[in-house]
Amino acid sequence: MNDGPKQVNVHVMLVDDDREMRDSLGHFLTRSGCLVSAFDRAEPALAALEEDRPDVVVTDLRMPGLSGMEFLTRAKALPGAPPVVLISAHGDVPMAVEAMRDGAYNFLEKPFEPRRLLTILTHAAEAHALSNQNRRLRARLADLAGLDHTLVGESRIMKDLREDILDVSDTEAPVLILGETGTGKEVVAHALHDLSSRGGGPFVAVNCAAIPETLFEASMFGHLGGAFTGATGAQNGYFIEARGGTLFLDELGACPLELQAKLLRAIETHEVVPVGGTRPVAVDIRLVSATNEGLEEAVAAGRFREDLYYRLNTVELLLPPLRDRREDVPLLFTHFLEHHAATYGLEPPSLTTEEVATLMAHGWPGNVRELKHAAERRVLAARRGRGRGRGTGVLGPASGARGGEGAASGPGTLKEAVAAYERTLIIEALKAHGGGMDAAADALGIGRRTLNEKLVKLDIARREIVGDRENGT
Repeated sequence: MNDGPKQVNVHVMLVDDDREMRDSLGHFLTRSGCLVSAFDRAEPALAALEEDRPDVVVTDLRMPGLSGMEFLTRAKALPGAPPVVLISAHGDVPMAVEAMRDGAYNFLEKPFEPRRLLTILTHAAEAHALSNQNRRLRARLADLAGLDHTLVGESRIMKDLREDILDVSDTEAPVLILGETGTGKEVVAHALHDLSSRGGGPFVAVNCAAIPETLFEASMFGHLGGAFTGATGAQNGYFIEARGGTLFLDELGACPLELQAKLLRAIETHEVVPVGGTRPVAVDIRLVSATNEGLEEAVAAGRFREDLYYRLNTVELLLPPLRDRREDVPLLFTHFLEHHAATYGLEPPSLTTEEVATLMAHGWPGNVRELKHAAERRVLAARRGRGRGRGTGVLGPASGARGGEGAASGPGTLKEAVAAYERTLIIEALKAHGGGMDAAADALGIGRRTLNEKLVKLDIARREIVGDRENGT
């Protein structure tokens, strides 16, 4: 039979100026399976708190310098602060009540039964772990709300894309983003970075097509001074600049074939050798890449290495062209109108039914980027007192009213365009008011009966909208 103390797995920070107490208690906790960080003063313990990230702190109440109560007050102000258990040989009931009121997890008076302390520490660590889990869940829900503003759209394909981004953001898996020019590949790459544990690190975006072939290796991996003509000093490459963060390689298909083997090796070994150097440099990065061309065709044509392609596409995210999610066009355009209007210090201009029809009928070959520029032109026209009541003016001279790939598949009549816009406004109002029909009707400026009729006419399922909201999608 094992008569030793119960084995637990808790990281304990122990703070006590009494060396004998500190050593004996530390020995007992270590034998019990705890990882112990011991300090004889509160000041260095407080400084180490964020880096050590203990599950629970045990601190003496009365110590030279910072007291245990002062330590408790300062520790509570830190994000994700661990629970604090106070111990003292001078404790009494009023002091214990004050300590608990100020946020102590528990209070023990010396001498105390070590096994009782172990039980308290185990429960405190469990409570701390649960608190952290709840905080991460709240943060994830907040991230989802933030992603709604970054990747705007209520179409099913955009909802699925946002969920896919959240699912893969907290992994280290390489991601390959596929999509036409202007669909927002860098926006998605930045979202993957911001939502990951690397969000506090650098985000380095590289357009591979903009790097001259002769400078590609030095740009990626860095170089030493004198490595080649014009290299007057050493310089870090993109891989080194992105250490601790995310490296985003856009237009990946433009990577020179003869350098793809070195790129593959850097990705697999997490090391790069600067041009002119011999010693490898460790690089801890998350790699996200993007292309608007089919890399499978490039592999078949011998322009892209197959092993590099499969190393980069552990996860693939496909960004839809705007013509495949036309129901998002009015919402997106309104979003960009508000953004540009705020930039120019204006009220967002109201859209006419003719303008909505034009938006819905256009093919948007430039995708979201083209739509954003059209919204800016509309705001500038309003700033000059123009652009109101002109159906084709919303697009400006850069685009025709119905030009672009896929235009024929859009709403072909004013009636269809207005219906699509109405549907978007009603869905947004219902979502904003948690599915409340009366509140949504008031916000839309229509009666409850009219709203019911439009739900039927426009085939809007209120239960699905409320369900989406409750599920966080």
